[in-house]
Amino acid sequence: MTVEAVVERSFKVRAELGLHARPAGQFVSLASRFTSEITVGRGDEWVSGSSILSILSLAAEHGSTLKIRAQGADAEQ
Repeated sequence: MTVEAVVERSFKVRAELGLHARPAGQFVSLASRFTSEITVGRGDEWVSGSSILSILSLAAEHGSTLKIRAQGADAEQ
């Protein structure tokens, strides 16, 4: 049985406009390059990192703390 790596990091949204459509789209584009499952969380809510609408639903304004979790073979990357 193979154990998949799980990596989680937190960061603060520094953009004045928060995490709006353009950076959310860039994140989804980058996340889609990996085989790992990538999720984004704010508080107790976690959403898919491969869905721009899900990321936007977090309503992450300037100063919000978000968590990114990757689980899979290339999670460390």
